Amino acid sequence: MNLIDQIEEFADELTSIRRDLHAHPELGFQEERTSRVVTDLLESWGIDTHRGIGKTGVIGVIHGAKPGRTIGLRADMDALPIQEETNLAYGSKNPGVMHACGHDLH
Repeated sequence: MNLIDQIEEFADELTSIRRDLHAHPELGFQEERTSRVVTDLLESWGIDTHRGIGKTGVIGVIHGAKPGRTIGLRADMDALPIQEETNLAYGSKNPGVMHACGHDLH
C-alpha cells in the first residue's frame, strides 16, 4: 500500500480527532484535556511520549528503523479567547474560547 492510500485509510479517524479537539478548545497553558487526548492517542499508536513539557505540552517520539536525520514537527494546541459563531456541528462547546488561528501544524 502506498503512502496516499495509507493516509486515505486513516482520514476519517483523523478528521474525527480534529473535530473533537476543535469542539473542546482550551486556552494556552490550560490544555489539560487536549494534552490528555493527544498523549493517549500517540501512546495507542505505539509512539513514545513525554508529558508536561512547558506545563501542558506533549512530545511524541517515533524511532526510525535506520540511523540518519531527525525530522521535527510542532503543532499548536491552544485556542483563543473568542466566541465561536460558526454553527458547525463540531463548533466550540466552551463559551468564549475557540480554535481560530488557522494554523495547526508547522
